[in-house]
Amino acid sequence: MRSLLGKAQPRDARCQNSVSNPHSAACTRPTRVVAPPGSSRESRDAMGPLAPLRAVAGFVSKPFRRGASARTRATTKDPMTEAEVEDLVLALNKIGAVKFGEFKLKSGLMSPVYVDLRVIVSYPDILEQVSRIMYAQIKNVKFDIMCGVPYTALPISTCMSLGFGLPMVMRRKEVKDYGTKKAIEGEYKAGQTCLIVEDLVTSGASVLETLETLKVEKLVVKDVVVLIDREQGGPQHLKANGLNLHAAFTLSALLKVLVKHKYVSDEVAAKVREFISSNQTADPTAKAAAAVAVPLPAPAKAVKRVPYEERAKQAKNALAKKCLELMARKKTNLSVAADVDTAEEMLALAEKVGPYICVFKTHVDIFDKWDASIANRLQEIAKKHDFLIFEDRKFADIGNTVVSQYEGGIYKIADWSDITNAHLVPGPGIIDGLKSVGLPKGRGCLLLAEMSSKGTLAAGEYTETVAKIAEEHADFVMGFICTNPAAWKFRPSPGMIFMTPGVQLSEGGDALGQQYNTPAAVLGPRGSDVIIVGRGVIKAKDPAAAAKEYRDAGWAAYTAGL
Repeated sequence: MRSLLGKAQPRDARCQNSVSNPHSAACTRPTRVVAPPGSSRESRDAMGPLAPLRAVAGFVSKPFRRGASARTRATTKDPMTEAEVEDLVLALNKIGAVKFGEFKLKSGLMSPVYVDLRVIVSYPDILEQVSRIMYAQIKNVKFDIMCGVPYTALPISTCMSLGFGLPMVMRRKEVKDYGTKKAIEGEYKAGQTCLIVEDLVTSGASVLETLETLKVEKLVVKDVVVLIDREQGGPQHLKANGLNLHAAFTLSALLKVLVKHKYVSDEVAAKVREFISSNQTADPTAKAAAAVAVPLPAPAKAVKRVPYEERAKQAKNALAKKCLELMARKKTNLSVAADVDTAEEMLALAEKVGPYICVFKTHVDIFDKWDASIANRLQEIAKKHDFLIFEDRKFADIGNTVVSQYEGGIYKIADWSDITNAHLVPGPGIIDGLKSVGLPKGRGCLLLAEMSSKGTLAAGEYTETVAKIAEEHADFVMGFICTNPAAWKFRPSPGMIFMTPGVQLSEGGDALGQQYNTPAAVLGPRGSDVIIVGRGVIKAKDPAAAAKEYRDAGWAAYTAGL
């Protein structure tokens, strides 16, 4: 075998000093018998139909047949030696994976050091050694499958999978709008334990994004393995989210090696250490939550929840009364957001989740087609499964314009949607316009008082104003889209309904600023009535089973407050 900085070793060395481990079949491969030159077997191997497959197999397995050196280093039960760390660090430096100068990071900070491990895909020897050293960190960790964080960690996790026989799944960073539309590709089952593989960690944000996607698929994640810990808070942030970090080495250890071999001056090293010390990162989940969260009311001030059926008697809007009665009768406070691409997908989803929901939320303008026949089919499904239809149109124009948008155009929303919603930015005139169309048809409107996205401006004084104006139009306004109505200074009448989006079974956020809260938090201290769930249901392997799970969680949280 050829080590990173050494000479070739005999191939037979690969089975010397082998160490038994639960994941690897390193020395169990049958000995390959090569026919003598000129024999018929050699001719068949070279020219037969399996020749291309043998060539590919030989290419793929070649890096793992180079000898015992890397294999022994990776599988030894002893801690990695300083010499082994140096070997890899010097190789990474040689290929330009570690750079020093002035570099703008994703956060906007100027850093004196930049680690770019994307380049290792062009160096098979180094990629192999990275995978083996990372495997050494988790060889005693129990897990069923691995998932590499896109994109840099994908070749690393693939190399680990090939070298040690570890099953792997792949997370899509951008879910395709065709084919299976899966966020996680590969074979897996709910309840399996998944190891996250990443190249390096700074704050842990990319790892936590992958964690949320895996949680949606009901995979259990306890451990993360990385090559380099930048020592800027990542381990602590991951620990706070229930994850154990296993790092091959730290940025400080890398720096020490390069100083020792005079690739980095003492002055540059001091500058890097100062940067690390002065730029500790905040917990990505805590920071995201703080951007939108309103302080929860003190438990002592919590008001005992009034049952839905009692509040229905106090509703001034006919549809609000109908909705509250439906929720009590059907024992559900779940709304599923049909954020899918085609009308047929939307209708199929409505059939699957219909038995478990009180409200089915649509975005009609994202579907591939729309006409009266589709609207009629959706209404038939709603009647069959006893739920209301909510077109999440978010009207935000002057009164005359919204009249045309609501009753006309190609969607004719007022004809088929029980509920719609609106921003109050244009003023109360928008309610008058929508009311002139919807009230005669028995419709209801939700006002957007708060939103679940990071950095929303719908908060504070704006929210209080929305709540007060809603009371002045209680014959048509049936409630609110909101995140924390329990904290409002102005309390609307009991007949108003509070609906909260961005709900999942675990708290967190995504890369686009959506913040998630649990059913227990939303229906408990935050004081909402209806949980709106999108990806937690539509991205699940079994949307019906996921809807039932959310229905049960939501109803349990509601009854606990009675």
